[in-house]
Amino acid sequence: MKTKFLLFVSLLSITIFVGCSTNESTDAAANSKTITTDDVVANSEIDASVDDISIIAEDQYSVQQSATSRTSTPVKSILPLCATITTVLTNDTYTKTIDFGVDGCTLPNGNMVKGKIIISFSKNFLTPSKTISYSLVGFYHNGKLIEGSKTITGELKSTDLLATVHPVTTHSVDVKITFPDGKVYSRIGTRVREMVEGYDTFGNWEDNVFLIWGYNITTFPNGAKYTFTITTPLRIAMSCKMPFPVKGVIEVVKNDAKATLDYGNGDCDKLAKITLNGATKEIVLRN
Repeated sequence: MKTKFLLFVSLLSITIFVGCSTNESTDAAANSKTITTDDVVANSEIDASVDDISIIAEDQYSVQQSATSRTSTPVKSILPLCATITTVLTNDTYTKTIDFGVDGCTLPNGNMVKGKIIISFSKNFLTPSKTISYSLVGFYHNGKLIEGSKTITGELKSTDLLATVHPVTTHSVDVKITFPDGKVYSRIGTRVREMVEGYDTFGNWEDNVFLIWGYNITTFPNGAKYTFTITTPLRIAMSCKMPFPVKGVIEVVKNDAKATLDYGNGDCDKLAKITLNGATKEIVLRN
């Protein structure tokens, strides 16, 4: 009996030690003042997911607006034919369910999505502003499970980026992202998207160019919080049919550490430059 008791105490001590060591290791990682290339690239992947969801929601709003207003140049959806779209009008609100199925669909920019996005907006397209709400149901983006909701508000106005009146949308983000390896990230923030080219050709998405600015706070699997601030607006060219900005700079801050991600000079490629600890290196971005 004494031997069994001593064995139990020994095992309990080992369990407590391992548990404490694991917690201490996690806390140390979260409080670390280092930023890695993988950290920055992971955030870029989340950006691509958030932006694609916004584009899908805005696409369906524009398609419905075009059909309802019977414009001379109808808007052609950018969604692939494998997406099933169901539209219901209740009172004064459109609800559209975009179902990409369990096998998934490939978007024009090469990203793979599956599951459903449910969006809603007012049937009154004559107001100077718009509000689009959406929720995600079993939605995956390149294998990552995206959960949460989002509100998009938009209006036509002049800004510091472009004096001509143009479409400006503000995106409130509150999502959880589970990567294929099981690691869970969460994000809150605001992204402002300005359509600076292509807004006068209503029926053509491919000539659209967006400038994006804003910030987000992303909590990584180890509990570390990173602040990502767009210091030079990100340029998205729809004609590139790529899931990455072609230009722009993001500043990354974790505790006292800082890094930058520079998307380049406008070329349609997957290249970017990361500056960490005074050293700059070129990387290939991941979908």
